[in-house]
Amino acid sequence: MFAPGILTEEFARVAAKAGLRARESALAAGHSVVFMDSRGRYIEEQPDGRLLEVRLQPGTVRESHVFVIGELTKTAE
Repeated sequence: MFAPGILTEEFARVAAKAGLRARESALAAGHSVVFMDSRGRYIEEQPDGRLLEVRLQPGTVRESHVFVIGELTKTAE
């Protein structure tokens, strides 16, 4: 099996593909996914397709470390 070198275009392609598979698997299993968008906002993608802008609060218990700022609409994205 070929193992791409780190910091190569091939490594970046493989890593991006793995990330997309993980995202799809998490959403299919009913889990939300948090990512940073191109504007630097943290976005929580819900399994039902809704997108929420969130703020992460370090130091709080796991269940309450995400604060929802608001839901994004297609025109607001």
